[in-house]
Amino acid sequence: MESLRLLRKELLERQMADQLGSEEALLQFMSNHVFAVWDFQSLLKALQQRLTCVQVPWAPTSDREARRLINEIVLDEESGPHPDGGFASHFELYLDAMKKAGADTNLIEEWLKTIEKSRNFSTAIASTNLPSHIVKFLKTTFSFIDNGSLVSITSSFLYGREDIIPDLFRQLVERLIHEDPDKWRYFKFYLEEHIHCDEEKHGPAAERLIQRICGNDPIRWAEAENAAIFALTARIELWDAMVAYHVEHSEAA
Repeated sequence: MESLRLLRKELLERQMADQLGSEEALLQFMSNHVFAVWDFQSLLKALQQRLTCVQVPWAPTSDREARRLINEIVLDEESGPHPDGGFASHFELYLDAMKKAGADTNLIEEWLKTIEKSRNFSTAIASTNLPSHIVKFLKTTFSFIDNGSLVSITSSFLYGREDIIPDLFRQLVERLIHEDPDKWRYFKFYLEEHIHCDEEKHGPAAERLIQRICGNDPIRWAEAENAAIFALTARIELWDAMVAYHVEHSEAA
């Protein structure tokens, strides 16, 4: 997958640590990036729905290993450790980190209220005032969820999210070590937990999933590559738009 390797290289060369050089830029990044953390949970649950039985009455699904792999990922993502003890989803941990650092949580909290009220993505997104780059990214994710095959959803999950996250976030962790230790404590914990889970557990588990789903079928692998390219392109566009959004609002201020 040479085209995929080049896209991954392009995303990493965005040099997040350099572009988030100021505290203001990092806080604004968090206020935007939290939507990618939120919709990741929906992508994950879509995979769980496809690979396990979540209906009543229950019946076992055919692939026992795939069922185990996705449930292990869900357990970590929905009920991982919290730095103050107890458990929280990675999304809730990110939200706590935003509040601790002083990032604006108004957009994401309003979005959660809208989702809880409508319980339907299309209805919620049509009534929102979110920035256009966030709307576009969310719509891309839900196009996989609503219309994608198991191959495309799994590929988007692996190559567009889990596979890329450790390298991207490692740059941030290295910078945050030298920042205010208390202010960034939750965010640093989130980053380190995410790197640990994704690099050592979730990434390899998702690789095994895509191998099991595609097998030796070249048509499925071609579909997986196309989905991965689409997902990575959306990620690059989101990153560029977030940087432009920060520049625009900094100049306006």
